[in-house]
Amino acid sequence: MNRRSFLQGLGGLAGAAVLPSELWSAAAGPGFRLVDVTARAGIHFLHNSGAFGGKFLPETMGSGCAFLDYDSDGWQDILLVNGMDWPGHKREHTTLRLYRNNRDGTFSDVTRRAGLDVEMYGMGVAVGDYNNDGHPDILITGVGQNRLFKNTGGKFVDATQAAGLGGREAFSTSALWFDYDRDGLLDLVVCNYVKWSPAHDVFCSLDGKHKSYCTPEAYRGETCWLFHNRGNGTFEDVTPSSGIFDTSSKSLGVAMLDFDQDGWPDLLIANDTQPNKLYRNQRNGTFKEVGVESGIAFSAEGKARAGMGVDTGDFDGSGAPGVAITNFDNEMIGLFRMGSKHIYDDVAMSAGVGAPSRNTLGFGCVFADINLDGALDLVVANGHIDETVRNIRGNVGYAQPPQLFLNDGKGHFHDVAAQAGISFDRPKVGRGLAYGDFDRDGDLDLLMTTNNSSAFLYRNDQLAGNRSIRFRLVGKKSNRDAIGAIVRIYAGGSSQSRMVKGGSSYLSQSELPVTFGVGKRDRIEHATIQWPSGRTEEFKNLATGRAYECVEGRGI
Repeated sequence: MNRRSFLQGLGGLAGAAVLPSELWSAAAGPGFRLVDVTARAGIHFLHNSGAFGGKFLPETMGSGCAFLDYDSDGWQDILLVNGMDWPGHKREHTTLRLYRNNRDGTFSDVTRRAGLDVEMYGMGVAVGDYNNDGHPDILITGVGQNRLFKNTGGKFVDATQAAGLGGREAFSTSALWFDYDRDGLLDLVVCNYVKWSPAHDVFCSLDGKHKSYCTPEAYRGETCWLFHNRGNGTFEDVTPSSGIFDTSSKSLGVAMLDFDQDGWPDLLIANDTQPNKLYRNQRNGTFKEVGVESGIAFSAEGKARAGMGVDTGDFDGSGAPGVAITNFDNEMIGLFRMGSKHIYDDVAMSAGVGAPSRNTLGFGCVFADINLDGALDLVVANGHIDETVRNIRGNVGYAQPPQLFLNDGKGHFHDVAAQAGISFDRPKVGRGLAYGDFDRDGDLDLLMTTNNSSAFLYRNDQLAGNRSIRFRLVGKKSNRDAIGAIVRIYAGGSSQSRMVKGGSSYLSQSELPVTFGVGKRDRIEHATIQWPSGRTEEFKNLATGRAYECVEGRGI
């Protein structure tokens, strides 16, 4: 069901897994526990949607989060995006928050010290070292002017105007950094939702008297933007000539992938009430939209769904990128597996993801091997857009439990959120979602934001004794973050692959190091890195339970 019908209703990896499925059965538990450590970690954050009764569309949508190592000390820090009060309805001063990792399980709020105490109606975040100086920079998207903050070594300066990104106002959502022309410099893609501003707000009503939140159909769509990195600290808007210009899109999520496995990064855009778009890299600075022919534009019934969040990953161990796209309630999650001739099949129902997600409204989603068994699991943040939904449909709530679909390694997923931790599956109005190993114990912890409420940090505690192997890549000829690199590991006749990627999920970004679960193995036979520059390197007989730094051309 799309938003219009909803609001009208208001008005009337095979072989890689070594952990047996019985271990994560309801009786035995999933083999790990997600512990809410938000308060003890010192994360004190409340999202401000700015809602005052005016029912402005952006109030239902935000906001995102990120794991990033902003001070380059090897420990993942946390960034939480915030909104603000609308002009004429000022109540408080709210900004995004940057929390520095104290390396002892706690964080310190360093927002002001880092130069990020800036008020804006923020939505999403993208992290990438666009000038290759070794310090990750931050783009914050939002309503109005997006802001680029250049990292000068632990302190940020606003480089929006100097970089040529100023003078553009929109309702921007997700964004990501990627090197689409493989010149060693990170380019930028920004998603825009609809043509909306407070001055051009449309009056929508369910009863003809009282204002309600409009559906996206009430507004015209907006094109995404593509900015090419010139290499001198500035960007050129190449949207019109790149092939991604499309004002029919209403874009909320963006992910990168190598769809056709030719070594060049492609783009996947999740659209709300419009077809999803897959932009195939033509290797000449342009893209070709192939969403329909690839099978990813519509549902299996041929309908455009309300695409929110998106992630890509090799969840079936085939070496090809699969796709997850979250949608509105009654639409189910789209789970796409690559078939023959680069055509995707939506396997959500047969894989066990479809039916459990029918009554949820999904936003953030990530592929991550939560139990370290060698197969990518799927985590989803859920939450509705209207607090009155329970009055209409008793089986759909405003706050909704997140879902954690464990992959059994044989193509089937099982939601174990209820067994994952005492508080993890408590209903929330979920939005952003990211993963990162903040305590450096080798497994992936989770960060989740909620609309107009708290953020949550969940520490992953392994109980089954599974191990991991992690890689942090540093590009030389490639972009310094090595975004776009593909790492593969081989052990016991099976293989896994991960891409170093920005973006994904919804308004959020996970950490850049890649993590492979290896079960009980103490070594892997070999690993290969396919760098964005085209260089391939191989490393043999690596011990697990360790994290490796790989510098392009200089070894491990």
